[in-house]
Amino acid sequence: MVAGFGRSPGFRVILAAVALVTLTGCSTSEPTSTPPITTAGVAETATVSRVNDGDTLRTTAGRKIRLVQIDAPELRGDCYGKAALAALRRLTPPGARVQLERDPGLDATDRYGRQLRYVFVGNTNVNVALVRQGAASPYFFRGDRGRFAKDFLDAVADARRTNRGYWGACPRARLDLDRGSVTGPP
Repeated sequence: MVAGFGRSPGFRVILAAVALVTLTGCSTSEPTSTPPITTAGVAETATVSRVNDGDTLRTTAGRKIRLVQIDAPELRGDCYGKAALAALRRLTPPGARVQLERDPGLDATDRYGRQLRYVFVGNTNVNVALVRQGAASPYFFRGDRGRFAKDFLDAVADARRTNRGYWGACPRARLDLDRGSVTGPP
């Protein structure tokens, strides 16, 4: 170190810039996918133990996970309920390793104590994939729109336009962002 230079304001600015570049990387390219939201700066990894229905699963650690910002038809009484369950099982079969990510702008748990999370398998946002397949609808509880709201709206528009999933199978299906899946009886 040069005498007297280590305490100068210019040196501190250079040191801060080097630290920032080191921490954030030097890449100027755009990311290929939206970086995940994490809890405490770390993505939560879990293993699926079972899929309960089209929008809920349980991990091997016993955590109950409700896929946030979507709603799938109920197993009993709704058209496409069993097919929605099968769709989530295909994406997250028992034994699958998943990333669970909380949206800090939304509730962390629901009134039943289930953790509200986006679920990722690799780079696939399972929540959005289910809507794109027509196995679920966007559900904006209290009108709150999370990080992937636009992706959900684009996915449901695509599913409806192509009659995918329950949009083609359930004649009474309709979009209601405040209620979630409205498919009518089986």
